[in-house]
Amino acid sequence: MGMTNEGERPPGPTGAAFLLAQLGAHAAELFAERLAELDLTPPQGGLLRLLADSPGRSQRELADDLGMPPSRFVAFADELEERGLIERRRNPVDRRLYAVHLTDEGGKLLAGLRKVGADHERRMTDGLSEQERDQLTGLLRRLADRQGLSPGVHPGFRLMRAERSGRGGGRRKG
Repeated sequence: MGMTNEGERPPGPTGAAFLLAQLGAHAAELFAERLAELDLTPPQGGLLRLLADSPGRSQRELADDLGMPPSRFVAFADELEERGLIERRRNPVDRRLYAVHLTDEGGKLLAGLRKVGADHERRMTDGLSEQERDQLTGLLRRLADRQGLSPGVHPGFRLMRAERSGRGGGRRKG
């Protein structure tokens, strides 16, 4: 591979962007496989984590934070509610809205999810010292910030939006 005029290696399969994409795809696939053992998808796990961190938020707020259309969020939450992992309660301040909460069963599953996440973190950073892991995390956080990515929200939620765009559906609890 030749050098550019500035003496830098041209981007390609050895560049940082390619390696980030390669590792990201690999990490996402491994994590999804581990979550499947808990009968969860990564987006479902993300919602459980979000609800544990900020319970009682409206469906619209959650959909906005996740980058999902509210109509898609309703169907997404319905499945978790049917499984007894989350519940919707009327918002005591505005009865037109529903506040979403984790159930006890959802909290138990979240404990397993956190263990899977910690194991995944260790596996993906195996071979790095603690100092190197901290440095890598800081650099990746800075790059994510520069790209305008929402902290703690997986971009896969945006893919759910793209996959579902154009599909109609009935109106449900909102």
